[in-house]
Amino acid sequence: MATTNHFGIALRGWRERVSPRDSGLEAGGDRRIPGLRREELAGLAGLSVDYVVRLEQGRARNPSAQVVTALARALRLEPSERDHLFRCAHLAPPSAGNVSRHVPARVHRLVGQLAGNPTAVFAADWTLVSWNPMWSEAIGDPRTYGWGEQNLVAGMFRSDGVRGRAPIAAWPVRSWAGDEVEEEDLVADLRVTAAAHPHDARLAAFVDRMLRDSPRFARLWSNGTARTHVGDRKTVEHPRVGDLDLDLDVVMAAGTDLRIVTYTAAAGTTDAEKMDALRAACPEPGRGLAHAMSGPDGPS
Repeated sequence: MATTNHFGIALRGWRERVSPRDSGLEAGGDRRIPGLRREELAGLAGLSVDYVVRLEQGRARNPSAQVVTALARALRLEPSERDHLFRCAHLAPPSAGNVSRHVPARVHRLVGQLAGNPTAVFAADWTLVSWNPMWSEAIGDPRTYGWGEQNLVAGMFRSDGVRGRAPIAAWPVRSWAGDEVEEEDLVADLRVTAAAHPHDARLAAFVDRMLRDSPRFARLWSNGTARTHVGDRKTVEHPRVGDLDLDLDVVMAAGTDLRIVTYTAAAGTTDAEKMDALRAACPEPGRGLAHAMSGPDGPS
């Protein structure tokens, strides 16, 4: 039974997508395809044309990591696409560098479209990067949370040694699944990030501190669970409008490992009416994001 040539299919599709002009090549001449010719890709990647042909046709199926890296660079692939090409070659994707806290302009625009809902941007290690005015209105100003390093995981596990868990935000925000499930979800997500960024000294030091300072964190870390956190159902104990039952969704921004976290209420419910009241009271609801940090790796 023939095996699908996933690598060749991806390679050809991306080759035909790339603009010759964007690659520094002349776009003139008689072109039967809009993208790069095989010989042009071969030249950009430092490979022979025959080898590129064999890769596309599936007659060569075990390219090295160096070859895949060169092709990904020549094709101008985004990180997720690069990782897919590595997997198609039956290779592990390259490890990422440090966890980024940079918020691209397109993520700013996306969050701007969510101005009517409490929305915040977190780095992959759950460091809070930025938030909109409705987040402060519904969940409280993050500058009052008291999280170590502005990190949600640190805030969640800060109450070891005292009875019960302190409110994570400015006021209590409770998971319908319970504290234990919520904590396990965040620790499992952080483990995924730690594996993807094994050389990030800041992240490694953070995990070491959490293991030392929080027995609850250490117990959950030791169970080995790894999965991306995708959402929850929450009750926000709001001091002005009363309890709010909201859906929390976590969306990965394409081409990044940023987490966009947003709260929404089901239409036609009393929770939706309470959210309308918060919007009406929200100062400058369309104003841009507030930032928790700045600097070369902070939001822009």
